[in-house]
Order: sequence, then C-alpha cells, then structure tokens
Amino acid sequence: MNKSVVVVLAIFLAIFMSAPLAAQGTAVAFGAFAHDASLPIEITADALEVNQANGSAEFRGNVLIGQGEMRISAGLVRVEYATGENATGQISRLIASGGVTLVSGAEAAEAERAVYSIDDASIIMTGGVLLTQGQNALSADRLIVDLERGAGRLEGRVRTILQTGGD
Repeated sequence: MNKSVVVVLAIFLAIFMSAPLAAQGTAVAFGAFAHDASLPIEITADALEVNQANGSAEFRGNVLIGQGEMRISAGLVRVEYATGENATGQISRLIASGGVTLVSGAEAAEAERAVYSIDDASIIMTGGVLLTQGQNALSADRLIVDLERGAGRLEGRVRTILQTGGD
C-alpha cells in the first residue's frame, strides 16, 4: 500500500472508532492554557460603565483582557464582583461576548461567548467554537477549559482536522 492510502485509512479509522466519543465530548490537552488565575487582571476598552446597584461593570468596544500569558478579546465584557461579607472588590467572573478570542501561547480559541469563572479557574466558550493548536483545528458547540490542569473538553458536534505532516 502506498503512503497516501495508509494515511487516509488511518484517518477514516480514527474518525470511525471515535464516533461514540463525539456524542459524549472530546477531551483535549491544553498545555499553554495551564494558567494561574490568582494573577492580576488588566482590562482595556473604549468605554466603561459601572453599576453600583448590582455590583457589575461593563467594558465596551475593543476589549482586551490580560492575565499572565493569557489574552481575551471581545466586543463587550461584563465583570461581576464577588458578594458577601468578605468580598472586597474581588472579581468573581468575566462574561465576554461579541467575537471572543482566547489566546495563550500557540493555542487560540474563538467563540460567540465566553464565561471566565475566576474562583473555578475555568473558561466556558459557547457558540461556534473554533480551537487551533498549531496546524490542527477543532470545532464544537462548547469548549470547557480547566485552567489549573491545562485540560479542556469539546462538546456538541465536534469536528477535527488533524494535519498528518506527510506529503
């Protein structure tokens, strides 16, 4: 058998054998997404609106969030602060929408919406998720990233394009 036929058969078998996994979700390693959620967060935007009544703030227009090596960009980001007796202006979660891009190292993910939960050290991206890792691309309805473990899970009609590196 020539090399091209072997590669096509290997891809076909990988897709066929993983069909039951696609219904359950696909686990993905995120080496570059391992992240320290305790680092300070820097946010820049065109405009900011603060709502003291509900303890939130909205950054609008060309929003860029930086925390360590991780970057998130979006059209709109709502910042929700922790509530309770011991809450002293600590951010609880960031809710991004309007063309969200998450970048860390050589890995990048795009989606319509993302929720970054600081306490859980997790990011959940939804709506047309596209993840790129080097030359490989994965798409799904939902991406759940565990920043502490540097691991992720794609759910909902997962599609993968793997580059073989062959000729």
